[in-house]
Amino acid sequence: MDRTVIAYVIYLVVSIALTIWVARTLSRNGRIFLADVLSGNEKLAEAVNHLLVVGFYLVNLGFVALYLSDDETVVDTRGIFEALSTKLGVVLLVLGVMHLGNVYVLNKIRRRGVLEREQVPPVAPQGWVTPSAGA
Repeated sequence: MDRTVIAYVIYLVVSIALTIWVARTLSRNGRIFLADVLSGNEKLAEAVNHLLVVGFYLVNLGFVALYLSDDETVVDTRGIFEALSTKLGVVLLVLGVMHLGNVYVLNKIRRRGVLEREQVPPVAPQGWVTPSAGA
């Protein structure tokens, strides 16, 4: 088997495994955050969580597939490690950027919800006062 093919196989296996692990970790730990962002609506939080995971898989696995090809042929074992370190490093950076982007957007949504909840008066109005004649 060609060393370039070996590098491709290792790259695909590790990249797909990392993508699945990150997606599962984000999904499991993001449910609580989403429930808070969506004001305790558990059903909606679960649906949004699932949609985010599907989008995460599509974007990251698409990137992994596009980034698979390489113009250089791997000629020795050292070349395998060099090609893998470059490719996997870029995949890890993309996974990290995707994660930080998701957290940033969800935090913006959460902050807006908190501000909206703070605008509601703590006590409902009990009546109104007639304006005075001098006003």
